[in-house]
Amino acid sequence: MTYKYDFLVIGSGIAGMSFALKVAHKGRVALVCKSTLDEANTALAQGGVASVTNLEIDNFEKHIQDTMVAGDYLSDIDAVRKVVTEAPAQIQELVNWGVEFDKTTNGSYDLHREGGHSEFRILHHADNTGYEIQQKLIKQVKTHPNIDVYENYFAIEILTQHHLGKFVTRRTADITCYGAYVLNCETGAVDTFLAKTTLMATGGVGAVYQTTTNPLVATGDGIAMVYRAKGTVADMEFIQFHPTALYNPGDRPNFLITEAMRGYGAVLRNGNGEEFMHKYDSRLSLAPRDIVARAIDSEMKLLGHDHVYLDVTHKDAEETKKHFPNIYQHCLELDIDITKDYIPVAPAAHYLCGGIKVDIDGQSSIRRLYAVGECSCTGLHGGNRLASNSLIEAVVYADAAAKHALAHFEHYDFREDIPAWNDEGTKHTEEMVLITQSIKEVNQIMGAYVGIVRSNLRLDRAWNRLDILYEETEKLFKSSHASRRICELRNMINVGYLIMRQAKERKESRGLHYTLDYPPKELKN
Repeated sequence: MTYKYDFLVIGSGIAGMSFALKVAHKGRVALVCKSTLDEANTALAQGGVASVTNLEIDNFEKHIQDTMVAGDYLSDIDAVRKVVTEAPAQIQELVNWGVEFDKTTNGSYDLHREGGHSEFRILHHADNTGYEIQQKLIKQVKTHPNIDVYENYFAIEILTQHHLGKFVTRRTADITCYGAYVLNCETGAVDTFLAKTTLMATGGVGAVYQTTTNPLVATGDGIAMVYRAKGTVADMEFIQFHPTALYNPGDRPNFLITEAMRGYGAVLRNGNGEEFMHKYDSRLSLAPRDIVARAIDSEMKLLGHDHVYLDVTHKDAEETKKHFPNIYQHCLELDIDITKDYIPVAPAAHYLCGGIKVDIDGQSSIRRLYAVGECSCTGLHGGNRLASNSLIEAVVYADAAAKHALAHFEHYDFREDIPAWNDEGTKHTEEMVLITQSIKEVNQIMGAYVGIVRSNLRLDRAWNRLDILYEETEKLFKSSHASRRICELRNMINVGYLIMRQAKERKESRGLHYTLDYPPKELKN
């Protein structure tokens, strides 16, 4: 079946839905998500949204400087300034859509402070801010007459001149996106979605790792699709491991203990109950995430433990319950009373700072294709994302992409000579065990060799192991009917390759990329 839309949005988090809402008054929108609307990284974001709102103590320059420091001065200053200065207006847009942020008794926003921030500037909704945003955007999307939602539809490939028989390379100057081949996961049919403009908003890559805070749909699909279409992908070596995921063996994804808890006053302790952050950074538990994650990793290895502890027992118990009700309840179900007990935590893959390279308008290197949210690389995060800068980046760049798309989409035509998906000669695979086992192997390889601390030897070993999986998977893919699992495995292998390749190319320890072969010249203080 062939569908035609003015705007094709692939992904249903804050980036995809806010873009859809901003363009739907001018044209028809297809919103494609591979599971359901509420399964996205956005919904799991606990901490909040960073924005300068208290002008008595805070200003744009402070937020800009904090972002540059956290990013190890690899951030694009234009992207940083754009996000920081446009944040207040986009916060108001979220409020207009019904999002509620906590306020104090005097009516001002109840602001949190998180690692790397010099001021209290994190707007939040208790400790489930992302869920609040996701639910309010879903309500808006479902009631909009110009937005058609396709749940359980999996985008396989974007459509370019390649599908018209043209030989396309990374040096081809005019690669253009005409839509996507999309798998209907319920029927098994692969439909053709033709679009005047396409937005990639597929989220991150956390599921490439065994230990992750991301929902397991975060398999890097958009990044892999764009890479295979010869688009530009950058900064994939910068994988942020959240320092404090709840340590509970068997959990996947891992439950996140928000950084706001450390901003609230929680203290990190090693397996012996001793504070340790003073050995690594003068900012102690509120140092940026890359420093805290490596410090925890070091303490775990020194003592031979699987986790460290987060201690909030010295704070007022009722205040703790008030600020972190969901964390309190979740831990209590595991017989951990956070007002009395230390919380066992360990780092977990959390956020990708790189992705599909885009300009200030959210345009990728492929014409008529935009990328927004975690799958994109705007330059904002540089070598390391500052806490709570991700949700605001998503809405700011969704706004920029929407404005650019609205100004141009009417000049484009549908490319109706795109052929239908061809699966002649393929069959339904009865070897699902091969796919499942290969996914486990990818997780093991990435966790063991491409984690918080790397080396050329580890990366080479990962490269060799992954290369075997790539050959096996491509052979299976070409002989099988398309399925979500085989496509996800393909994408995970592509993403793992990109992370390793770009990690090998960076001949320094910088930001989130720490390699034993190029240790930093001096410790950060």
